[in-house]
Amino acid sequence: MGRNLGSFKTRVRILGLFFLFFAGLLAGRLFFIQVSGHDFYLSKAERQYNAPYQSPPSISVRGDIYFKNKSDTLPPLTAGTVKSGFLVAVNPTLVENAEFVCGELNKIVVVDEELCVERASKKDDPFEIIAHRIEDETVKKIEALKIEGVGLYPEQWRFYPGGSLASQVLGFVGYKGDELVGRYGLENYYEDVLKGKKESLKTRASFAMSFFDLGKEILGTEILTGYDIVLTIEPSVQSFLEKKLADLVDDWDAEEAGGIIMNPKTGAIIAMAGKPDFNPNYYNEVEDISYFRNSLISDIFELGSVMKPFTMAAALDAGRIDQNTTYVDNGYVVLNGAKIENYDGKARGRAGIQDILNESLNTGAIFIMQQLGKKKFLDYFEDYGFREKTGIDLPAETSGDLSNLSSFRDVEFATASFGQGIAISPIEFTVAVASLANGGVLVRPYVVEKVSVDGVRDEITKPVVLKRVLKEETSKEITRMLVKVTDDALMGGTVKMDRYSVAAKTGTAQLPKEHEAGYYDDQSLHSFFGYGPAFDAEFVVFLYLKKPQGVRYASHTLTNPFMDIMSFLFNYYEVPPDR
Repeated sequence: MGRNLGSFKTRVRILGLFFLFFAGLLAGRLFFIQVSGHDFYLSKAERQYNAPYQSPPSISVRGDIYFKNKSDTLPPLTAGTVKSGFLVAVNPTLVENAEFVCGELNKIVVVDEELCVERASKKDDPFEIIAHRIEDETVKKIEALKIEGVGLYPEQWRFYPGGSLASQVLGFVGYKGDELVGRYGLENYYEDVLKGKKESLKTRASFAMSFFDLGKEILGTEILTGYDIVLTIEPSVQSFLEKKLADLVDDWDAEEAGGIIMNPKTGAIIAMAGKPDFNPNYYNEVEDISYFRNSLISDIFELGSVMKPFTMAAALDAGRIDQNTTYVDNGYVVLNGAKIENYDGKARGRAGIQDILNESLNTGAIFIMQQLGKKKFLDYFEDYGFREKTGIDLPAETSGDLSNLSSFRDVEFATASFGQGIAISPIEFTVAVASLANGGVLVRPYVVEKVSVDGVRDEITKPVVLKRVLKEETSKEITRMLVKVTDDALMGGTVKMDRYSVAAKTGTAQLPKEHEAGYYDDQSLHSFFGYGPAFDAEFVVFLYLKKPQGVRYASHTLTNPFMDIMSFLFNYYEVPPDR
């Protein structure tokens, strides 16, 4: 041990003398800056290259991100990894002919020659970046030029092989000083995991780092080694969902669309996407930063008639109604001086509770809420999780808004019964739908299935049941009712699946005005949820479409995409038919 340590010290001393010798030959003017990242370069821009070479204080090896493979026997697929290379920089104080330097560089790497000349001509600035992400073969060509004042410096960057796939879930990585750090998405939420822990590493000083090849090892460099993570997201399902959402935006000239596919038994997110989105490889080219935002967890919406099954389930669960319950539908109700109508303004006369869901009757939802009572109604909606965060492992989650009900005015509870006046996040809503599908419990949603620690052991996410909100029998009963909606009422009963039972409900809601009371007559939010196979559900699907043009109802925009998604899921996962 002592002999090895002495040998180490001797090598370091020799290396130091060797370095000083060359420094003397170069008239003591070896300029070097060890940097990695745009912000860091800017902070060092006024420093001269007058320090001898030193090993870098730290190197970051960020953990990789993987998509889940549908088969656990197959390896996961890369979602995000780290690439290493070099950047080209010039020291304008050493550049004699900026046009010549930039012309020569432009023969090897694509540079903006005009901008290059401008930067290379800044005689009061010792460091200007010309090009990023230079790989080995190009490095050799630049080295061969041997142009004074031109240097290559190591840098790392995050690479996402799938491009925009799951971009709003993944987020992206950018530089903070000389470190890659997560911004948005799980890159941000799992920053400490992906960044990892400090270790020591042997590194080699190269020509590309110091303008000439020392060819010696530098010991004791500090390295941050990150842990790898494997997602619950399956890339083929994610891609299929994203294609459907993109088509929806295009077909209906909509402002945005979003969707979630979740396992209702575990809370595992199989797919989550919003459109429009972005390519995290080129995040710095995105002009509208709202594309970085995951609206499925960060925004809340008045969702409309998809809330009616929750009103119905609460009253069934509390024993206030049953399948024999009826009411007289006059087509409208007046409460606190406000007239509330069915979507078509028509009366149905005496109607049963199945009719309320089949025909999406606002008056029926109000009647059910009144049988339950305002306090009990609010208790159930709070139990569904409509005013609290789900705890999903993604940043910037927001909670639903039930504040409209604090007044206890009849009209506010009436409109809330069919999804108006209260706002819910899509992830909150999806988790609540899962309670209808899974026997009546709330589960915590999650996007990371496991963390690989030291490449040896895995820390696996265990599904968490948060609480029971409905009796198991209530879950089965509301599911039976929603299957009837799909089989008999949705698009006139034309979308019934012969081999699978599917529970579903649509919602069409007017969008509230942004800076004043009331709602827009010509702006709407379409929503759709469903799950299947209905009585042993493997998948919950939620879709929304904001501001579609030229169409009034969600049944016309979202039914076919939903049924396509369900068919794909049943086939892709080879789910046995239940009919």
